[in-house]
Amino acid sequence: MKGMGGMNMGKMMKQVQKMQDQMQKLQEELEERTVEATVGGGVVSVTVNGQKELKEIKISPEAVDPDDIEMLQDLIIAAVNEALNKADEMVASEMQKITGGMKIPGLF
Repeated sequence: MKGMGGMNMGKMMKQVQKMQDQMQKLQEELEERTVEATVGGGVVSVTVNGQKELKEIKISPEAVDPDDIEMLQDLIIAAVNEALNKADEMVASEMQKITGGMKIPGLF
């Protein structure tokens, strides 16, 4: 059965199945893979996994100023956002390896 410019449909379906299997494996791996972001010269550190789950927050004692809680809150927000961006970049990089750069709507 030929279609799509002469490409064998059976071969194409096998490639799609292989890509789906690789994406499923990647989803499972992303639960274990983490990225870390630090801000404020390292006084706040945040770790998230590839599923964008917050795994750890580390706050150095020198970041805790009872007279300036807002600064600590801002540092935490900045660290979390940076870590989430790094997780997005990690996922996009891994997906590109699977899809060969092909954009697939609805994925990640």
